[in-house]
Amino acid sequence: MKRVIIVVVLILATVGGWLLWQNLQAPELPEGLASGNGRIEAVQIDISTKIAGRVETISAKEGDLVEKGQVVATIDTAQLHAQLLRAEAVIASAESQVAAAEASIAQAKAKLILAEQELSRARELVKKGHTSKESYDTRVSEVAVAKANLNAANATLVSQERNVDAARADAQGIQTQIDDAVLVAPSLGRVLYRLAEPGEVLGSGGKVLTLVNLADVYMETFLPSSQAHRVSIGAEARVKLDILDVAIPATVSFVSPESQFTPKEVETASEREKLMFRVKVRVPETLVQAYIDRVKTGVRGVAYIQLAPLPGEALPEWPAFLQKLPAKINPDNISNH
Repeated sequence: MKRVIIVVVLILATVGGWLLWQNLQAPELPEGLASGNGRIEAVQIDISTKIAGRVETISAKEGDLVEKGQVVATIDTAQLHAQLLRAEAVIASAESQVAAAEASIAQAKAKLILAEQELSRARELVKKGHTSKESYDTRVSEVAVAKANLNAANATLVSQERNVDAARADAQGIQTQIDDAVLVAPSLGRVLYRLAEPGEVLGSGGKVLTLVNLADVYMETFLPSSQAHRVSIGAEARVKLDILDVAIPATVSFVSPESQFTPKEVETASEREKLMFRVKVRVPETLVQAYIDRVKTGVRGVAYIQLAPLPGEALPEWPAFLQKLPAKINPDNISNH
């Protein structure tokens, strides 16, 4: 009886081990599909201050989700506001100089008109012999002086107007620095690191926060040249993560134009001996937003990519294990090849 029990146990263990081994094997793919290992990645963005100054506020903490355009930090601008007030005073002074120059032009024009009128009368008097040639020459000289004064007044006006433009440009530059003191998130993302605290003084380019850009979530994998040349931008793909029982729809967003060795953490030793082409598949932003609280980078999995069909071939259907999509995705809105 003991021997029978031992034999039965061995048989059950063998069958169970074989079934487990079968379940662990990657499903065989139909012709026209390629696959490669990878991990979920997203671009990291450093939010830095353009101007040097003291950090006034930081409204985001590590792990916080921030929207595009959301204010995440501010730099103290008390000194800049003082400079702006001074620049505005310079503008007002320059504008008053413009008004004075315009008044001088009006005065010079009036004097020129009077001088021309007196010259005209002197010309008639000279013809009739009622005045001397010396008096006529004086009137001619007065007209020339009046024209010169008018030209000088016009030049002064132009100079004063340029002074106003320069003062306004200085004020605009200061206002731009004040605007740059408000740091906003450039895209939808999650705060990965908080690199500064309120009260710290940072130089120009000092980093305040590091974001994971969740508007661009992707997986990189590597394919041999026999498959890479059939991968086109926009091709349909699926991402199967080790921790999920569903296939995530994606599209090919990049295919490397040159071959390279694959990183050791992605492929096996035998595969690393071959030159491969880097391929990036991007997860739709709408899907990322639908599961925004569950998106994590660094999660490993496999990317399955649809290859361009050879002449006379049709697009292959996705295997059953790749047709199970996330619950918030409507299968009617994507291709089911």
